[in-house]
Amino acid sequence: MLYTALISNFYFFSQLLYRKFRGFFLIRLLGQWQDVEMGGHSVPVGGLAYYVSPPRDFFSIFSDPVHTIFYIVFMMGACALFSKTWIEVSGSSVRDVAQQLKDQDMVKPGFRESGLKNELRRYIPIAASFGGMCIGALTIVADFMGAIGSGKI
Repeated sequence: MLYTALISNFYFFSQLLYRKFRGFFLIRLLGQWQDVEMGGHSVPVGGLAYYVSPPRDFFSIFSDPVHTIFYIVFMMGACALFSKTWIEVSGSSVRDVAQQLKDQDMVKPGFRESGLKNELRRYIPIAASFGGMCIGALTIVADFMGAIGSGKI
């Protein structure tokens, strides 16, 4: 959800700036947009907005591999980052979990409280990042198959 909100806002501002100031180099670097005759909307055709958008069809995966690779890396990286950030703000951080374990009198034999935090630090952020990357990979597969937001049958 956070990734979708980020990209939606980026598309909105990129489109808005491109409509008003399409002559500026930095605006074109953010995104170049083209109106689609059927449907009355715009699609990114250049700039950063193009590269963070999913490939339009299965053929474009192979015809523009730079776009495909950039999209995959950006999607998985952003999902991993958002997942790691989410555990910090949702009460699932290393410190919070260590405190919960301490409050429940659950201890790992041979570890002090600081040792337990170090041990949890080895697992929790990595598990969160990996989980975010798995969600990103699932979204990528769905995008490549045209399942999310395409309206194709």
